[in-house]
Amino acid sequence: MSNPEIALLMLGSFIFIVLLGFPIAFTLMAMAVAFGYYAYFQPDQAFFDNRVFYLLSQNTFSVMNNDVLTAVPLFLFMGYLIERANILDRLFHSLQIAFRRVPASMAVAALVTCALFATATGIVGAVVTLMGLLAFPAMLKAGYDQKLSAGVICAGGTLGILIPPSIMLVVYGATAAVSVVKLYAAALIPGFMLAGLYMLYVIGRAVANPSLAPKLPKEESQMPFVQMVWLLFTAFFPLAVLILAVLGAILFGLATPSEAAAVGALGAIVLAAGYRALTWTRMKEAVFLTARTSAMVCWLFVGSWTFSSVFSYLGGEGLVKEWVLAMDLTPVTFLLLAQAIIFLLGWPLEWSEIIIIFVPIFLPLLSHFDIDPLFFGILVALNLQTSFLTPPMAMSAYYLKGIAPPHVQLWTIFKGCFPFLIMVFISMILVYIFPKIVFWLPEQLYGN
Repeated sequence: MSNPEIALLMLGSFIFIVLLGFPIAFTLMAMAVAFGYYAYFQPDQAFFDNRVFYLLSQNTFSVMNNDVLTAVPLFLFMGYLIERANILDRLFHSLQIAFRRVPASMAVAALVTCALFATATGIVGAVVTLMGLLAFPAMLKAGYDQKLSAGVICAGGTLGILIPPSIMLVVYGATAAVSVVKLYAAALIPGFMLAGLYMLYVIGRAVANPSLAPKLPKEESQMPFVQMVWLLFTAFFPLAVLILAVLGAILFGLATPSEAAAVGALGAIVLAAGYRALTWTRMKEAVFLTARTSAMVCWLFVGSWTFSSVFSYLGGEGLVKEWVLAMDLTPVTFLLLAQAIIFLLGWPLEWSEIIIIFVPIFLPLLSHFDIDPLFFGILVALNLQTSFLTPPMAMSAYYLKGIAPPHVQLWTIFKGCFPFLIMVFISMILVYIFPKIVFWLPEQLYGN
């Protein structure tokens, strides 16, 4: 039954109910079943013979049987266990000593620590909270500007959803039917480019105005070279080797993302044991958090696929496609429109809802505009950095405010995030202008 007006009512009702605070996964399923029952209704059918129930059960089976999504709980377990291994403090301290001659050394060390730890965990809230407890007070004590310090922690903590092995890219790959391996290769250069822009901004601000990031006293940064090397060897290299081993196995075709994630989970157990941080309580917490987050992602998929199926059956997808095509957009203007919509959706929603629910609306249009889904996915991943940094729902700012000293105001944290938002926009512009930033590494590794 094609009824585009009902499809638009369905989409509007979903957005309204979500903004009221109802759980997104179950709202999706409820909307899909309610409107799907209307769409598939036949007068002579028994109540439970309606095809929407078959659709829901089939989508549930398909999601739970999806090989690509197996990597999600394994990467989550790896991240949660590393988070609880208490290695962040020594990692930050070792990098702070290593970068002691660099302007704004503590901020640069915090960004590198955030990038490495966010890459290992992929859990924005955990990285921002832990770094907010460890590095943020240390920077304030050293006389660093509040806004600069807050921006460093908030922006650095979001890098894990872009730099591989990113859970977000796994979810996008499953949604868009794009190779996760190629997504990882495509995201490497843009991810490190964004981290590099963050560091250049911080160093530039410190050079232009040294009072924003005072140098550490010599007695706090002096350390014999051998001792510094040993500190890096014990704090930095084990985690870096684990991440590079997992990522290298995926990129060079030695293992699938799921197999590499399983090895990463085992490596996290070995790493936690090596730091004498592997306890039954921590293992139990990591398993519980992994199960909870994995269930959320899987039920989001079930609800989203059922919702989108009903939405398309009612004619909503065709209506959106006709509306976009009627605007006679060029590929560039279509990309700008799509990214602007995703940017605005990032205010009330998190990345998982945007990727699973709204990105599929744009995917059927990519072939018309001759846009590679790989390229589109990396732009979306860059864009979603803004969802954690843009008021009023800048979750990174709220995570940091929750553990920051009382005198640090929320608006101060917001103001600290704004310059890093500009860095995200610059990185997106560079990717628009130089698409080879995305395509070069996948082409080198896997050909055209």
